[in-house]
Amino acid sequence: MKVADAMTPRAELVTVELPGTRDDVLEYLQEHGFSSVPVVKQTDDGEEYRGLVSRDALIERPDEDQLALLMEDVPTTTDDADLTEVARLMVDENARRVPVVDGELEGIITVTDVIHAIAKGEAETDAVVGDLASRDVNTTYAGTPLPVAERELYYANVPYAIVLDEEAEMTGMLTEVDIIEVARIVEGEDETGDSIANEDDEWMWEGIKAVGNRYLPTRNVEIPAEPVSEFMTDDLITVSTKKTAKETAKLLIRHDIEQIPMVSGDQLVGIVRDINIVEALYD
Repeated sequence: MKVADAMTPRAELVTVELPGTRDDVLEYLQEHGFSSVPVVKQTDDGEEYRGLVSRDALIERPDEDQLALLMEDVPTTTDDADLTEVARLMVDENARRVPVVDGELEGIITVTDVIHAIAKGEAETDAVVGDLASRDVNTTYAGTPLPVAERELYYANVPYAIVLDEEAEMTGMLTEVDIIEVARIVEGEDETGDSIANEDDEWMWEGIKAVGNRYLPTRNVEIPAEPVSEFMTDDLITVSTKKTAKETAKLLIRHDIEQIPMVSGDQLVGIVRDINIVEALYD
């Protein structure tokens, strides 16, 4: 199967244009729940693809407003590439969205596109999720304030946390998408202190005195401080260790999720992420 058979074509793709601001991207990500958005620029020769801006960049660099400085250089592919090759690229580069570029932006191929192909049987694998799942599971407590949980996801370097109640039982799932949906940019000021020496400072030039504090404008990402339980998805779907990759891909598509807890009986034994299923195409 070729990339062209699975990708989202340019005609159906939403992009942001240079020059632009972070608010353009935040609005797009909140509306669609994607992890990143392609950036293009209109020139005399037509449209040029310039890069991607991710939700991670928006959260980690709140003071940067210009898209040109928020863009990331990510791997690209072409529409005649084999889907298995792109699956390996996604896993190796940790890239959920790979732009399809041949002189200009022709579309984008995403992890979700590959999952659709697996679910339909267009990309074949006979793997079972017991062989694909990660046994290291990221969790958080239902009462954890959302900003703390966001930091937990960041340091764990995963886009999810299974939420546990007071009895350490699964009660929900928190994802980066849940967080970005309620995040907002707030304006403020930081006090820099006296930027000119006081008259008692030995190094002060004669006749020069401080004229007051200086302030710099700041921009921060504000995340509500309420507990995780108010923002999580509490309708948990699980899979057994013997489910096939194809069956699990269908579940991910049906419920519009990117990961699913794996259980053995009543016990949580792993997590199956969509990228784990993508990996099965070339293992």
